[in-house]
Amino acid sequence: MSVRHAPALLVSAPASGQGKTSVTAALARWHTQQGRRVRVFKTGPDFLDPMVLARAAGHSVYQLDLWMCGEADVRRRLFDAADDADLILVEGVMGLFDGTPSSADLAQKLGLPVLAVIDGSAMAQTFGALACGLASYREGVSMYGVAANRIGSAYHAQLLKESLPTSLHWLGALPREDRLALPERHLGLVSADELHDLDARLDALAQAWSQHASIELPPSVVFEAPGSDAVPPLLQGRRIAIARDDAFCFLYPANLDLLRDAGAELCFFSPLAGDALPDCDAVWLPGGYPELHLQALAQRHDLHAALRGHRDAGKPMLAECGGLLFALSTLADREGHAAQMAGLLPGHAVIQPRLAALGLQGASLPEGELRGHTFHHAQATIDAQPLAHAFNPNHGPCKEAVYRDRRMTASFIHFYFPSNARAALQLFLP
Repeated sequence: MSVRHAPALLVSAPASGQGKTSVTAALARWHTQQGRRVRVFKTGPDFLDPMVLARAAGHSVYQLDLWMCGEADVRRRLFDAADDADLILVEGVMGLFDGTPSSADLAQKLGLPVLAVIDGSAMAQTFGALACGLASYREGVSMYGVAANRIGSAYHAQLLKESLPTSLHWLGALPREDRLALPERHLGLVSADELHDLDARLDALAQAWSQHASIELPPSVVFEAPGSDAVPPLLQGRRIAIARDDAFCFLYPANLDLLRDAGAELCFFSPLAGDALPDCDAVWLPGGYPELHLQALAQRHDLHAALRGHRDAGKPMLAECGGLLFALSTLADREGHAAQMAGLLPGHAVIQPRLAALGLQGASLPEGELRGHTFHHAQATIDAQPLAHAFNPNHGPCKEAVYRDRRMTASFIHFYFPSNARAALQLFLP
């Protein structure tokens, strides 16, 4: 079996909110500035963190999830990255042992050494105790080192460093400063394209990291090549129009790759910028933040009519989460301000302050089973009979409905196309 080697780290933490993304971004930008080729991945079905990390590393960030993507897909992406990477970074999800599958599951399955990011703002020697607990909690998970976030001073960093046993490497620290923070909103980080000063923030993170950084690269990991099936050229000669702007920004790079590998021509257009629906064989309305752009989207009567005409002609369309919200009759924001949407699916939705759905999802469609996830704040009432209901592999309460009208498929689920390539490609066929 073919193998490749590359230094690698899985960046995790005791809990969410400790600073995993900031540390991963600082590491990626700092090592890139040292002339190293850095490839970054994100554990789990996240869209927002990868946008920031892609800017930090100068390279697309792909998702790794043992259930949603599948182990073969995960192994293939790491094997491909190891071909030319001087360093591979994988940002974890939630706390190290949280969820199924967890970051620890991924680290153990792939042999990835773990870097634990710990918020040290309100502790000193207990920092070492917490690190030791993480390192010893589960056999088979290799803890390589620790980084501190939100330190108060160089002396504070020294106290934290000295609290560690010799078996754990001190890899660096970030100070508690507002200028290093990555802005957030209700679904997570603000989209990278909306942060006009993002590169300055990333440079500041790298500079701050350099003050306490270890120059030693992590251990080299062996990555094996799994077998892989060729992508069937089902979309050869077909043109897919894809909405992409601040309202429709949740696009897995792996999904785009699969469509291209199947022979499709991808034509991106911006509903917010006033772009007309391109001449196309199929349409994809991905997720994003339509609720933040209600008036601009409501005024696109030409686009609404074009999309309805596309649907009425029996042409394929996929509307996911934010795309589904845009496909409804009306959408209201968190303040209750409602606006007319495209009217592709009879119903309305309201964005509520609290999370409405979260979790991995699998859906059995006529084309086959597709996997993905759901994560939104919308309460929707849809006057249509669902084609199918999803299942949650962790037996959680979220089981999203999937709707179909002719060749239009609509759901709150964000599908990961490589989970079943042939089924995903058939969504874009008549």
